[in-house]
Amino acid sequence: MASNKRERELARMRAERQAARRAAAELQRRQRRNALLLGAVVVAVVAILVVVVVVVGLGKTSKTQDTTVSSSKYGNTGGNGTCAYTKSGSAAKKVDGTPPTSGVLTTGTEKVAFKTNQGDLAFSLATAKAPCTVNSFVFLAQQGYFDNTKCHRLTTSGIFVLQCGDPTGTGTGGPGYQYADENLKGATYPAGTIAMANSGTATNGSQFFLVYKDTQLPPSYTPFGTITSGLDVLTKIAAKGVKGGGGDGEPAAGVTVTKVTVAASVS
Repeated sequence: MASNKRERELARMRAERQAARRAAAELQRRQRRNALLLGAVVVAVVAILVVVVVVVGLGKTSKTQDTTVSSSKYGNTGGNGTCAYTKSGSAAKKVDGTPPTSGVLTTGTEKVAFKTNQGDLAFSLATAKAPCTVNSFVFLAQQGYFDNTKCHRLTTSGIFVLQCGDPTGTGTGGPGYQYADENLKGATYPAGTIAMANSGTATNGSQFFLVYKDTQLPPSYTPFGTITSGLDVLTKIAAKGVKGGGGDGEPAAGVTVTKVTVAASVS
């Protein structure tokens, strides 16, 4: 009897160890999956769009955008920095060409008022650390690209971010151009970070995410600013969860960016 009892005890302990190992492995898989999801949907849609373009050719709107001359009317200009922006697909909302590529500011910070239907936030954009990213954000903001658009994605499990910047509200839209990553060396994503979403190296467009709780991500997403006020607004949005339940999807609160204003440059 004692021998049988001991064998049952050993079997129970082995089963518990196996269950613990499976749970740990599942957690690691979930965290990796969440990190990759920031851009995975965009990758799939871009692949589909490439096939469609090959089959049916470019439409009139796309051809017009392909010949648009880069605008110098907007952007974070007044310095001597240079940037490169490559046209890619069609803009999800009308924009005046692409951001200026020369005379870009490479010092100081840029102050932004970010108003939503759930409350107002304020940003400080790191011009010195990510000049080309800030230049693009300012370029789009000055044209009202972000105004009256939805923040389409909230993640409350594994990573803790609210993703915005797609006028279509689907997670597939961009400004019609892409550009390289910046400020990745040693990049971390504590609460209050503003960083670019992407679908791989050098695929930055208009989508960005706001970190409302310290998040572990690989240094693959350009951090280009911090939230200086309104973090409590994000926390309240996150507390309402994801529409339909789960840990990743459309915010249940329904978040609309009503107005993004570039307030002032600070040296």
